[in-house]
Amino acid sequence: MSERSRRAASRSARPAQTSRRAAAPRGRAAAQSRSGTPRTRAEARSRSAKPRRRWGRVILLTLLTLGVLGLAGLGFAYAVTPVPQPNDAALAQASVIYYADGETELDRLSEINRDSVTTDQIPQHVRDAVIAAEDRTFYENEGISVRGIGRAVVGLVRGDSTSGGGLTITQQYVRNFYLTQERSYIRKAKEIMISLKIDGELSKDKILENYLNTIYFGRGASGIETASQAYFDKPVSEVTVAEGALLAAIIQRPSYLDPAVGTENAAAAKTRWDYVLDGMVATGALSQADRDAAQFPTVAPSRQYRGAAGPLGHITNEVKRELTGRLGLTDAQIETGGLRIVTTIEKKQQDAIAAAVQEWLPTGEGAEDLQVGAMSIVPGDGAVTMMYGGADFQQRQFNNATQASMQAGSTWKPFTLLAGIEQGISTKSRYDGSSPQFFEEFESVGNEQGRVKNFNDRSFGRIDLRQATASSVNTVYAELNLQVGPDKTTEAAVKAGVPEEGLENNPANVLGTATVRVQDMARAYATFAGEGVRVDPYLIKSVSSVIEDSSIDYTAEPTTERVFDADIISDLVDAMQEVTKTGSGAYAGEQLGRPSAGKTGTSESFRSAWFNGFVPQLETAVGMFKDQNGTPVELTGVPGWEQGITGGSVPLRIWTAYMQAALEGVEIVDFPPPAGTGEDNIPTRTQEPTTEATTEEPTTEEPTTEEPTTEEPTTEPTQPPTTEPPAPTTEPTPQPTGTAPPPTTGPPTSPPGPEPTQDPTDAAAGQAGPPGGAPPGRGG
Repeated sequence: MSERSRRAASRSARPAQTSRRAAAPRGRAAAQSRSGTPRTRAEARSRSAKPRRRWGRVILLTLLTLGVLGLAGLGFAYAVTPVPQPNDAALAQASVIYYADGETELDRLSEINRDSVTTDQIPQHVRDAVIAAEDRTFYENEGISVRGIGRAVVGLVRGDSTSGGGLTITQQYVRNFYLTQERSYIRKAKEIMISLKIDGELSKDKILENYLNTIYFGRGASGIETASQAYFDKPVSEVTVAEGALLAAIIQRPSYLDPAVGTENAAAAKTRWDYVLDGMVATGALSQADRDAAQFPTVAPSRQYRGAAGPLGHITNEVKRELTGRLGLTDAQIETGGLRIVTTIEKKQQDAIAAAVQEWLPTGEGAEDLQVGAMSIVPGDGAVTMMYGGADFQQRQFNNATQASMQAGSTWKPFTLLAGIEQGISTKSRYDGSSPQFFEEFESVGNEQGRVKNFNDRSFGRIDLRQATASSVNTVYAELNLQVGPDKTTEAAVKAGVPEEGLENNPANVLGTATVRVQDMARAYATFAGEGVRVDPYLIKSVSSVIEDSSIDYTAEPTTERVFDADIISDLVDAMQEVTKTGSGAYAGEQLGRPSAGKTGTSESFRSAWFNGFVPQLETAVGMFKDQNGTPVELTGVPGWEQGITGGSVPLRIWTAYMQAALEGVEIVDFPPPAGTGEDNIPTRTQEPTTEATTEEPTTEEPTTEEPTTEEPTTEPTQPPTTEPPAPTTEPTPQPTGTAPPPTTGPPTSPPGPEPTQDPTDAAAGQAGPPGGAPPGRGG
């Protein structure tokens, strides 16, 4: 072989060797691969990705399977879900309120009224107004609002009853007249399914027609035709653009947005009406020029059944408040839901308070503006068994028992006594009851000496707290309040059940400067009657519905809490029994014929008068004031009580007459005996008493007018009457430090003439001090 041939053969052999050398690593790699160890990063990534891809496929297939099953389930649910008929809403029935026996009808909440119309009978501008108000995408959406559903789901998760909103007209129709108002995922799912089906099977115009024939507009009117008659005395076919916009506006909150209800309601209706008209402009249904020319329409007076006449109308209104507040029911459910509402009101007691007010409330010139509020609560339970909010709800829609506020007067003193007993002060402790006395803590501009005096500047000598409570001795209670601390007086009131808002921790709070409602004091004194157990008052015992498949089924469960030790309360009640035994409420004790306890109260310048009292089974608070155009004025110049109505006069007599009738046939029960807690104490600050005798005659010195006093005008002496006439004073109650009480120079009316010292509240049994007799003195 030539040299050239040998070199060529050598070159051709080299690649083969190289290939063998290259093959060796691949062989090793294969071996390594077979041994489970990846040789390169790329191989490692490749090997690790393969299981993930397999799991991803599994998850994807699972989701697809679930999706198919879900769609199949939705399809099945869609297929079997029936479409509600508008006439189903005609099954709605009026709701009825019953007394506590569950059989005697107290009132009805509405009378159902409905007339259906076809779409062509409803003007286009009325339909446009409703769409602008309730669902501006009505003709574009599929029957549901995704955003609204989202908000509702979030609300369900968070437990927020205010979440939601943004429902389409279709959803509203379904919710109101096919489903219950229950908040649950199941109900929301049904609502969506039925809305989708209705939107798919019915035309938009038909859905709107059904909606407008069934939606509730207030005034007992269901449907647009009846609503047009109720608000404008005309058929819907004659309603103007402005009137149609108002009807559309009212749908949101029928009871609240009725302009005829009040000024606040009219303002809210105007705001909503503006929103609807602006929406019509935005949707192209109304020109801006027509919008600008629109005038807020005048509605006809409401002829809706507004509840029972007389005092019962106030109960009906409070029942509606509790239904919407505590139970969360809607206006439509309340008015048309066929509810059967059993209240806690006892007919015997309700009749008794109406009779007592009629018997004892003065009449004639000067008595026209007198107002009475009263409430009874069962101790240890909270059931409100009697409520008197005024003479006639139809004439005055303001509840004197739950809305009117009055100064508490001496009815506040038991809270100070309670605070003292809690601190170990015995009710047998003796204090200086002389008058006047001077306290640095009561010093203020106009009362630089810090003077406190008793009614009529009467001195009682050294007396114990039981006697001081019976006679409402201001100087003793001023001393006691400084000893226990005004903040502790407030704390005791709040623990007993008085709302804390607005209460002040100043030395004068013991004299009743706080403004409270009858229901507040009824609850607080029920805590005393209940041996220290505070209750949450309630008016509704149970609620059900006669409508088939309704989910409304409510039974009240009393809410109670022990806030004071029973032994502490036993000593307090023992002292308060002295009021009806020998003190300013002795008339009640003489007439009632059973153990009772309570406290009279009269605020400065006779602007309010109280008697709050109880037996072990029932607490009743009675408050009086005189209202002129919404402003409280003095309870003076009243026939038979010209010099002023006190807590120990008319309120005490109303309370006594009522309790006599209410407790007829009820077992006589004694209060628990006093535990005698605490120790007799001697006040750290004492002054020489004017006299040690508790029967001393009132002083004859005329009170000066050079400085305001801290006299609490709720005191009634327990001594036998004298022949010396009292001179009612209008010197103001003590004010918080740093404020100047306005001084006065005489009584609120004409100067006092010869009057008997004896207040009718201290009259002997059977002497009621009838109108036309001698005017009473001012009492506690």
